[in-house]
Amino acid sequence: MKNYLSAFLLIFCCYFLSAQEVGLQLYSLRNQFKTDVPGTLQLINDWGITKIEGGGSYDLPMDEYKALLKKNNLDMVSVGSSYEDLQNDVDKVIANAKTFGAKFVMCAWIPHDDNVFDIAKTKEATEVFNKAGKRLKKEGITLAYHAHGYEFRPYKDGTLFDYMAQNAKDFGFEMDVYWVHHGGGDPLAVLNSYPDKVVLLHLKDMEKGIKGNNTGHEDVETNVVLGTGQVDIAGVVKRAKELGVVKYMFIEDECSRVVEQVPQSLKFLEKL
Repeated sequence: MKNYLSAFLLIFCCYFLSAQEVGLQLYSLRNQFKTDVPGTLQLINDWGITKIEGGGSYDLPMDEYKALLKKNNLDMVSVGSSYEDLQNDVDKVIANAKTFGAKFVMCAWIPHDDNVFDIAKTKEATEVFNKAGKRLKKEGITLAYHAHGYEFRPYKDGTLFDYMAQNAKDFGFEMDVYWVHHGGGDPLAVLNSYPDKVVLLHLKDMEKGIKGNNTGHEDVETNVVLGTGQVDIAGVVKRAKELGVVKYMFIEDECSRVVEQVPQSLKFLEKL
């Protein structure tokens, strides 16, 4: 009986931990938050999601907002930061992360002219991220850069992203599979090429028939239910689990159908 109980507990714990890897990027519900913060947080709770990525308090007093998070069993494990703050005010970034008890800070955009994102800008950003990441690391916080597609422009025998990944000493990456695919990259190839660098994922699928580009811009309505688009979501999730480095996989769905689509995406992920 003791052996059966131990086996059951092991299976249960493995399933529970696996389930906890899937979270939600709160930007997905930015329009819902504008009219009803408590109700939107309750909706996330109703979906069974407990891990979230965000950072602000939607104009609510911070204590009130954090109380709502606690009420809905929501754990802010990752917070966003602007490039400018990482460059000029890392103390502010650290303070915001500690406010939520977050162990990850993500940056989703490097300011640039769409037509001139080049190796000079890539080198500058890599230096900024390494410097800020070193400070964050001392506080027990991991910095992750969220590539947006323009980093997959060619450079030498690879891409600008390759340069950044190969020179990332004190930061990792949050791979948004939609934007990697959209920019001409291969999410699976990124995982295999840099298995110790991708620490977070954004799971987002891209409507079939849409042709990508490396500008970092696209109509948000091209976001579709996971598993119904042109990105190999199943393959990415499987490989990420095998590698064991990715800590959280956040669903991010920016389209107007997000409330209907997230539950369907969760069902798809459950089958994996």
